[in-house]
Amino acid sequence: MALPQDNPASLCELLDRVLNTGVVAMGEVVISVAGIDLIYLNLNLLLTSVETALQQGRLMQENK
Repeated sequence: MALPQDNPASLCELLDRVLNTGVVAMGEVVISVAGIDLIYLNLNLLLTSVETALQQGRLMQENK
C-alpha cells in the first residue's frame, strides 16, 4: 500500500506499518581475495512483531 506523497509518514507510523505487516529482506554477500571466494553469506531477514508472526503461523496451520 503506497503512502500519499503530499502527507509524509512519520517514523512512528512507518515502524507501526512494518511491524503489523512484516518485511522480508534477502541478500547475498561474497568476500573474496584475489578472485578466490573465501566467505559466502546467504542472508534472509524477517522483520515483524511477535503478534503478527504468531497470527500468520496460525493461518498457515489452518490452511494445511
